[in-house]
Amino acid sequence: MESGTGIDTESAGTLSAAALWRVHSADLAALGERARLRALAPRRGVDFASNDYLGMARAPRLAQAVERAVARGVPLGSGGSRLLRGNDPEHEALEAEAAAFFGSEAALFFSAGYAANAALLSTLPQRGDLIVHDELVHASMHEGLRLTRATAVAAAHNDPQAFDDAAREWRARGHTGRIWLAFETLYSMDGDIAPVDAFAEVARRHEAIMFIDEAHATGVFGPDGRGLAAHLEGRPDTIVLRTCGKAMGCEGALVLGPRIVREFLVNRGRAFIFSTAPSPLVCAAAREAIRMLADEPRRRDDLTALVRHAERALAPFGVEPTGSQILPLILHEDARTMRVAEALQQAGFDVRGIRPPTVPQGTSRLRISLTLNVTRADIDALAATLGGVLA
Repeated sequence: MESGTGIDTESAGTLSAAALWRVHSADLAALGERARLRALAPRRGVDFASNDYLGMARAPRLAQAVERAVARGVPLGSGGSRLLRGNDPEHEALEAEAAAFFGSEAALFFSAGYAANAALLSTLPQRGDLIVHDELVHASMHEGLRLTRATAVAAAHNDPQAFDDAAREWRARGHTGRIWLAFETLYSMDGDIAPVDAFAEVARRHEAIMFIDEAHATGVFGPDGRGLAAHLEGRPDTIVLRTCGKAMGCEGALVLGPRIVREFLVNRGRAFIFSTAPSPLVCAAAREAIRMLADEPRRRDDLTALVRHAERALAPFGVEPTGSQILPLILHEDARTMRVAEALQQAGFDVRGIRPPTVPQGTSRLRISLTLNVTRADIDALAATLGGVLA
């Protein structure tokens, strides 16, 4: 039985196409009855939903970098996988500059963070190894865990002791393989920050290797926007994922770590080997975005000020400070969450409702994302409208 669809995959082959689509239609109808039916919606209203935290997606510097790249003959399409004809000088330049900026030995560029996380966890850990992962890691990590040959166990969220206990119990059962720790530094649905140094200490005790996802912290935190794990870069036990499609305003993702990790992924990472290489023009934009992180610290300062203002303005509604630019408002019920989100959207504020399975059962929420695409006046207007909607 395929999870979540009610389709018996062993007998599905006997269904006619029309019958199969009726089964899928029934599954979608059931999602609708539980207020969990997803649909694509256009951008509308003031941006309280995106991950464009530093407002760089429309920055003139990025557009100008792409224009200069086009002028010097950089193609839009790569024409193939990196191992065929798709390896452009822009890819290699981005990887070299990213490794130098973030302080890593080497970097490898993927078309998306999903593909990068899936490749890391499905490729590097081997049979007989153990992966201890935070219970709230992103779906992209879960995809890698689904494909891995290693044993994977979930540990309580942001709890280094739970990671340590899982590693100790596994060793006590006589296992001798490698231990890998997988966690994020900033969680996109809760907005909370991981105790990075405590996890590094767990890794030291168990001679483990860390997979650290810095997707939502890169650009926003750390020296020059190098993230919450910047001080761990360059260590042989540290592999870091940094996406370019959030605070950096571009697209794609960088895996940073020891050179052997890059070489192994190039040779064994199926998500890398069998994918058409990302656009070289995106690489040109990402190179400029890295320069902007260093050149324009005011963006981080301005975002911090907006977050502080939003924390005060939204506090009366139960929004608690998270230490980050992501402020969830937990409404618990799926249907109520979507009604409130729709009312805010109708009032001109792009706030999205988040429901299970993206978040745990009973924790449906509004995910309020602070970016430089809004002003203090926008935040005050959102708060006023929210007060009316929730009354």
